[in-house]
Amino acid sequence: MGGLLSELGKKLAERWVSLLVLPGALYLAVAATAHTLGHRRPFGLTRLTQQIGTWASDPVTKTAGGHVVLLVAILAAAAAVGLAAQALGSLAEWLCLAADWPAWPPPLRQFAARPTTRRRDRWARAACTWHQHRDEAARALLRGQRADPAARPAAERAMTRIASEEPCRPTWSGDRLNAVAVRLERDHHLGLATLWPHLWLIMPEETRAEITAARQALLRANALTAWALLHLPRAA
Repeated sequence: MGGLLSELGKKLAERWVSLLVLPGALYLAVAATAHTLGHRRPFGLTRLTQQIGTWASDPVTKTAGGHVVLLVAILAAAAAVGLAAQALGSLAEWLCLAADWPAWPPPLRQFAARPTTRRRDRWARAACTWHQHRDEAARALLRGQRADPAARPAAERAMTRIASEEPCRPTWSGDRLNAVAVRLERDHHLGLATLWPHLWLIMPEETRAEITAARQALLRANALTAWALLHLPRAA
């Protein structure tokens, strides 16, 4: 048991360093560089080197206690920035997927309702056009003729660019994920939220690995979005 706990502690420390400390330390380094150089000397490496030398020659940083305090401060600040980035990434995913937008607070709910209505209207017009082309192709086939082969695929692409199914969320990404639940409910009368825990247990390992990889890719995209938002004040 002691060996297991020790190995678990190592893994947790590695995850903590790789997910929080290293990206946070990079952000702090970029912030310090931006503060030192500014917009006037963006490539002033000599000035940056001199400033680092000035910091290193400070009497406080030459003592062992100063080293410990400085290291702890940098690690704590880097971890705090990493936690802020993770929280911001979760917020970005929450806004992008908008699974529960009808339950959002009133200002956000109104903001989400407008694009949802616009997307639903655009999708209804595109779907109507696609159905018209499909019916015309069917009638032409009955007459022994052939309709324009490019019109129906183009109309279908125009419809699916908006959403695969009738939009019910303010974003394309949210509707894309929700389309699976909509089709299961409509075609097989199955609720994905109820079915999914049982389905996950009997899935082949390869399928679960692909779904896990897709989820990890989404998490990485959210993290990159968060770091980009955090770097915006630095750019200013």
